[in-house]
Amino acid sequence: MSFTLNKIAAICIAVGTLALAGAAQASALEQFKIFVGSTKAARGEFTQRQVRKSDSSKVAVPSTGTFLFARPGKFIWTYQKPYEQLLQADGEQLYIYDKDLNQVTIKKLGDALGSSPAAILFGSNDLEKNFTLSEAGTRDGLEWLNATPKAKDTTFEQISIGLRNGTPEAMELRDAFGQTSLLTFKKFEKNPNLSANQFKFTIPKGADVFNN
Repeated sequence: MSFTLNKIAAICIAVGTLALAGAAQASALEQFKIFVGSTKAARGEFTQRQVRKSDSSKVAVPSTGTFLFARPGKFIWTYQKPYEQLLQADGEQLYIYDKDLNQVTIKKLGDALGSSPAAILFGSNDLEKNFTLSEAGTRDGLEWLNATPKAKDTTFEQISIGLRNGTPEAMELRDAFGQTSLLTFKKFEKNPNLSANQFKFTIPKGADVFNN
């Protein structure tokens, strides 16, 4: 699996007690604005699945891993199973490391984010610049929000975010090729303490490097 733009590529000051209580009763849009405004960094675990539009019963083998991010544009997204892959951004560049191939691909971060799902969790707070946001009702115990990219050349047609108590617990990513990627988050920790060089990427010894 990959977090690149073709697949998903797709996550503060702690919210005060009153804000959290309000979020529990708030709409998805209100909860999302609380999340964006109060969460400067976060870490957690994810599970990613892909479902083909033509047959929703066929679900690919899920990918699992961990994530860490700090706004704007710094993140570490690590796939652990079934294949190891690392996506890391330092605020300027995105590094995609395939451990099996010992290969690193480097992209400019601006080109890699744009209207992608990564921009929602890892980008700036100005989301409405790139997305049209709308309420999507309640499902599976979550309040859902639709984010439709304004750009016409984006891979994804629509991104849906499911929230509970002001925290994203799920994302659905529908692309132009009839596939939907399902992401669920757990152990979501807001605003952990991070070191100054937390997101600095070091090229692994002997790795082939490609600049895109």
